[in-house]
Amino acid sequence: MSDNQNLLAEQRRALILDEVRRRGGIRVNELTRKLNVSDMTVRRDLDALSRLGVIEKVHGGAVPVVEASTHEPGFEAKSELELSAKEDIARAAAAMAVPGRAIALSGGTTTYALAHHLVDVPDLTVVTNSVRVADVFHAAQPAGTSGGQRAGAATVVLTGGVRTPSDSLVGPVADQAIRSLHFDVLFLGVHGISAEAGLSTPNLAEAETNRRFVRSARRVVVVADHTKWGTVGLSSFATLDQVDTLVTDAGLSPEVREEIVEHLPGLVVAGESADG
Repeated sequence: MSDNQNLLAEQRRALILDEVRRRGGIRVNELTRKLNVSDMTVRRDLDALSRLGVIEKVHGGAVPVVEASTHEPGFEAKSELELSAKEDIARAAAAMAVPGRAIALSGGTTTYALAHHLVDVPDLTVVTNSVRVADVFHAAQPAGTSGGQRAGAATVVLTGGVRTPSDSLVGPVADQAIRSLHFDVLFLGVHGISAEAGLSTPNLAEAETNRRFVRSARRVVVVADHTKWGTVGLSSFATLDQVDTLVTDAGLSPEVREEIVEHLPGLVVAGESADG
């Protein structure tokens, strides 16, 4: 059986992960039929997902890893997941950024993807507690011919704080910096989101820093792929009624979409046609 060249490895692995999580486990032979790929390709994909710590390989297949509410994956591990979805979300969220406004970006791999789409929005003031996000703006804004910052380049304010496994700066120093500021829009990445727990994270210090972000923003836009729905971390830091818009991807089921619109004033499904 020849490999299906229409699916990239990242897309295939996202489909496998969705199936494992949805069904609670799946066999290799089922995946070969469903994806129309070879047994060897499926096993390589399972090996890759196992190394990321999101599935557990068992004889003949795979089962999901049940994470503790305190488990916090590192930035590199999270950056390998749902790449296409994050790119769609980033593109849709970037359209909400208005030139000349003050915005905030929390830490996370989705806000990191978003930052790449915001570097060309002129005259932004960007506050972030993400070292990765700050690096994106720094790398995209070379000095002008006069030795200063190029015209229209964003002004970036990086909070201080203690670095988390996801490369966010949190703690009292970050909280104090955010407390004194006010943003037009906060673009917020999350570990988990649900109707009952709201927005949550496994890191207690990050929860407090995110609370400060939410309180300082006139508008809160959550950027989260469909796998975040139903995930609950140790500490909740905001309820759904504190969120203005959720930008997610087309992997979200119709049933979950109906549930979300009952709690949120705005839902944007990225990567979907206007009539889809």
